[in-house]
Amino acid sequence: MKLSQALTAYVVSKQSLGMRFTTEARTLKSFCRSVGDVEVANVDAQRLRTFLDGSGGPVTRFWHRKLDALRGFYQFALARGYVTTPPLPPASSVPQVPPRFVPYIYSHEEVKRLLEAANSREHKNLSAITYRTLLLLLYGTGLRISEALGLNMADMDLDDGILQVRDTKFYKTRIVPIGPDLTRVLTVYAAQRNKTLLGVPDTPFLLTRRDKRLSRATAEEYFKHLRVAAGVRRDDGARYQPRLHDLRHTFATTRLIHWYRDGADVQRLLPQLATYLGHVHIGGTQNYLSLTPELLRYASKRFELYAIGGIDHA
Repeated sequence: MKLSQALTAYVVSKQSLGMRFTTEARTLKSFCRSVGDVEVANVDAQRLRTFLDGSGGPVTRFWHRKLDALRGFYQFALARGYVTTPPLPPASSVPQVPPRFVPYIYSHEEVKRLLEAANSREHKNLSAITYRTLLLLLYGTGLRISEALGLNMADMDLDDGILQVRDTKFYKTRIVPIGPDLTRVLTVYAAQRNKTLLGVPDTPFLLTRRDKRLSRATAEEYFKHLRVAAGVRRDDGARYQPRLHDLRHTFATTRLIHWYRDGADVQRLLPQLATYLGHVHIGGTQNYLSLTPELLRYASKRFELYAIGGIDHA
């Protein structure tokens, strides 16, 4: 069997189980281009390793994600008799996984500076109020950037303070309640955007000056300029400077800190936060528990109280 046929069968089998599997599919398609559409059994260890190493630069987590995709494929191929010996590298030759990237958590003061920068700067195709609304929407709900930009007027129930997020990362639609302060912000923006489009429910909520949907590329590029203007930067040697997506991490971490401060049962509330954020597994939400020293401090103190019998839950 040709490699392309085997890869297609594997991807289809995964997607038939309800998995999106788009990232893995792209990786495996790239693998096929790299080694050529040869017989599956003819792919040798050297060609597979050449694909993993790429241009030969420093090993990143992407190297390991490629290996994970290939491991899954070769388990599938082995079970179906496409190969007898997978050409995967031995464990002894697999480089150590680089340290996990740590998202940036914005302070309240930094968010304030970003909003002030948005108010004072104009973009040729983007009004200040549109970008300020986007920042507050991300900061106040923890939506993914694509989810916020994908909102239409029909998704905004501002009378009841509810957003409907459709076709998310995992093909799910969810209801997102919002607080009164953010509801007022969105209501003001809705009243000031192009009034000729207010009665058209399928128009984008966040519009450019040309009445088009604000694109992710434009939103992220403009954020880089705002971040510099606001003087927000990280000096911890991290590979990336603070990103627009980090507002999602900031929302989740801030919520957890507030719960710890209030003495809430965080473990009981975590599934609710996972649902709100659109996580399929609670593990994705639990990752936020180690993002800041302040959060770790609260969590450690809670555990100490639990260990000595001071509270009934951790």
